[in-house]
Amino acid sequence: MTAVLTRRELGRAVLARQQLLVRGAGPADEMIGRLVGLQAQAAPEPPYLGLWSRLADFRPEQLTELLEQRRVVRVALQRGTIHLVTAADCLALRPLLQPVLDRGLRGSYGRQLAGLDVAEVAARGRELVERQPMTFQQLGERLGPHWPEHDPASLAQAVRAVLTLVQVPPRGLWGRSGPAAHTTAEHWLGREPEAAPSLDDLVLRYLGAFGPASAADVQKWCGLTGLGKVLARLAPELAVFRDEQGRTLYDLPDAPRPGGDTPAPVRLLAPFDNLLLSYADRSRVLPEEYRHEVMTPNGLVPGTLLVDGLVAGVWRTSATADGGVLTVRRFAGTGDRAVVGGIEEEIAEEGERLARFLGVTFRAERTDR
Repeated sequence: MTAVLTRRELGRAVLARQQLLVRGAGPADEMIGRLVGLQAQAAPEPPYLGLWSRLADFRPEQLTELLEQRRVVRVALQRGTIHLVTAADCLALRPLLQPVLDRGLRGSYGRQLAGLDVAEVAARGRELVERQPMTFQQLGERLGPHWPEHDPASLAQAVRAVLTLVQVPPRGLWGRSGPAAHTTAEHWLGREPEAAPSLDDLVLRYLGAFGPASAADVQKWCGLTGLGKVLARLAPELAVFRDEQGRTLYDLPDAPRPGGDTPAPVRLLAPFDNLLLSYADRSRVLPEEYRHEVMTPNGLVPGTLLVDGLVAGVWRTSATADGGVLTVRRFAGTGDRAVVGGIEEEIAEEGERLARFLGVTFRAERTDR
């Protein structure tokens, strides 16, 4: 009989793998690889904060050095959104996720690009961005005279979809940043993408970082379709479970699956954190009653507060006359989870720790709403 895993057990499993039960001590690039990248469409803070949440002694300069040394890059991957990944993963994952970029281009720019030889546009785009990194506006302006009957912005997006474009520093650097200027991964890294990357490896790595999970969860994370067949084929070498709704879940046999009663400390997660964006069913960490507070209509995902392994609030920073303040607000109805010895002190301790990292002061909102 297939074992059933509760939501709490699923939540504890992913927290353990993401080093959100006990912060890790390894190097930042190792953590980035473990997570198969960090969500990074908002520059520059979220990837830095994602590492801060998971590594005990993380300092901003550790990630900045990785970016400047070209050991990690910012590139469009899972779901067609910008992720921060290791150089090796950029070259391995991008060919696998090409269908996601192709689908996005057709859906958003298909009409504007009708009748166009996209490969020819991409070839011209490669010449331009390898000569000098360019923003999409600059690239469109340079491409426009060659194809005057097409919208320049659409031409630039065609290049983005066909080529593996990385954002070059200072974009995404802590305390500096800059315009999103692009060149090709091959030019920036001095290596070609993998010729035959393994889709099986992609699925297995997802399970290692986010499992146990369903086929729908894997597809939500990466944007690919048809992965149920891949998981069914891999099933003999996987551990197979069901959730409380009867859905089939897959996992690596030796991956950590701590019990649902395992203590989960207070954590503050980055805006757009992978933990919230990598499942079709987010209920293992995000209660349905608070989904609208986090998954906002405008697509922005705020920083969140975890209490007892579940999202229980949000945090934000705001400018003040003396430099800025970090505010943590708990949602209405989370009082039961907060009635644990010292939980308010734990929230304050984590808030103070993040405030020091950000160089601001900390303030807790005491009233649920």
